[in-house]
Amino acid sequence: SWSYFGAHNGMFRQIPATHREQCGSYDHRRRPWFVAASSGPKDLVLVLDISGSMNDYGRLNLMKEAAITVIETLSVADKVAVVTFSDDATVLNDEFVLVRATKENKDRLIAAINKINVNGATNFHAAYTKTFDLLEETFKKESTTGCNVAVLFMTDGQLTTGPGPDQVIELVNSKAEEFQTDFRRKMTIFSFSVGQDADEVVSKSIACSTDGIWVPIEENKGSETDIATAMAAYYNLYALGLGEGGNEDFVAWVEPYLFFNRKKMGTTVSVPVYDRSVSPHLFLGVAAVDVYMDALEQIIGEDAASSPMLERFVELSTARCPKIELSERELDALRFLGGGERATCGVSNSTGYAGIVPEKCPFESDWPSQLWANTEKENKSYLERACCPREGSNEVNDSTEVCTIEDVNEDFAAGIYADNNNGDQDTETPNTNSSSAKSSTMIYVIVGASV
Repeated sequence: SWSYFGAHNGMFRQIPATHREQCGSYDHRRRPWFVAASSGPKDLVLVLDISGSMNDYGRLNLMKEAAITVIETLSVADKVAVVTFSDDATVLNDEFVLVRATKENKDRLIAAINKINVNGATNFHAAYTKTFDLLEETFKKESTTGCNVAVLFMTDGQLTTGPGPDQVIELVNSKAEEFQTDFRRKMTIFSFSVGQDADEVVSKSIACSTDGIWVPIEENKGSETDIATAMAAYYNLYALGLGEGGNEDFVAWVEPYLFFNRKKMGTTVSVPVYDRSVSPHLFLGVAAVDVYMDALEQIIGEDAASSPMLERFVELSTARCPKIELSERELDALRFLGGGERATCGVSNSTGYAGIVPEKCPFESDWPSQLWANTEKENKSYLERACCPREGSNEVNDSTEVCTIEDVNEDFAAGIYADNNNGDQDTETPNTNSSSAKSSTMIYVIVGASV
């Protein structure tokens, strides 16, 4: 079976390696095994603006792609619903409750999203009212994960009818408090401004006033990598909670599926990887292993596609709910991580958010210059491969200071990351024939698991 590590910024390593003719076509951040391990079980509602202004600048197609990306990443441990709105709001689910994110239900919702047409004005108050009614009905009928609630609100930001921003903010805050008091459920609003020239003021104001997160999805970028990075805001928040307390040994299982390269049914078992030397723990990425279903079928005596087998995966993937306890500054750090300085709410003037926003190795590139023949680290010691070089030199040990194992852990937490602007380089499944590439892969997995 295959083992692999996917970093939060899109870097991917697979053992054994598989050569691909086209580099960059696979983004693990769009896969259920990554999101399930990084966010845990959740109730998720997508709220989609289908007003007439979404026809401008290709915003509708961009929103559809972003929404479908989110749905595709959900696992059977999650519950999901889709709400569309213009003058009024409508629920796309067959029933007025959230449904389990099985392949069948996800395919049904994706088909409904692809059929969306736009028309009418933009009524935020109607959209949030319908969303909260849906959530309340779901809680009452116990058709829920029992964990955190994520509302992903996608719009071009142009509120044109209904109550204004102040009334919308009041509604969101009152319902968040009500859900916490009556149902002990933590709700977070993730607001996305979609497309070129989208109005940012109202959407960002709602996020900042309700302890939420706002992120722009810009059409002038619009690649799959850009969308995956933007949509990562919600699982990055929950990843912080999964790194704490009783979830330290959390393991996620995804619904059995047909392996693309091997044409056999299997599942993926994945775990989040953290640097636990800092607080809050720094989310590095996800380590995973593929498992063929025929072996499990023989052991358990059940068909891979059976309902009892599916329920087993749901039970295995249901951790204690991530408990989110962030300071205002830490929350602003997550905003910065998702959308840069423009996405923050002015809580802090500093961008040095320790433990949340990772730093790069300061004096060298994070990426090998020869991806397919990576011999740059060949014949070098472990410390020389793992440590950042000293300032003004390409050598690790050129000064009186010596790079130690403690430095390795510190430099690893700082050095494996590229920032969002540099994180789109093609680093997928490199040929690991050289010893240096193999050892680099093992550094990620071993060091990540040890801290």
